[in-house]
Amino acid sequence: VQLQASGGGLVQAGGSLRLSCLVSGVTFNNVGMGWFRQAPGKEREFVGIIRSAGGTSYADFVKGRFTISRDNAKSTVYLQMNSLKPEDTAVYYCATKKYFGTISDTSSYMYWGQGTQVTVSS
Repeated sequence: VQLQASGGGLVQAGGSLRLSCLVSGVTFNNVGMGWFRQAPGKEREFVGIIRSAGGTSYADFVKGRFTISRDNAKSTVYLQMNSLKPEDTAVYYCATKKYFGTISDTSSYMYWGQGTQVTVSS
């Protein structure tokens, strides 16, 4: 199983980025896909999830700014980030959800991508 995250970079506050995560080795249509982030010195935190059927849930701090979508034909999940803030600076990770477990717990996810750095300047 491989998850290849991409799309990170340096952006000014108020700007936008779209992260992508290409997944192989699993039946993509059947898995929920989560996004997490980890800032220096902090624990990895839940950003949001898109379920296999397409429903989404988000952490409160990104609601209205971030949107998760998926393209099953391309086995890819996206994280569209708008109105970025300096506090959004972190390494962003995608992960495949297990069939059980709380969506915000890292232990509920089976496979992880390598992460992509997002830096938001003020």
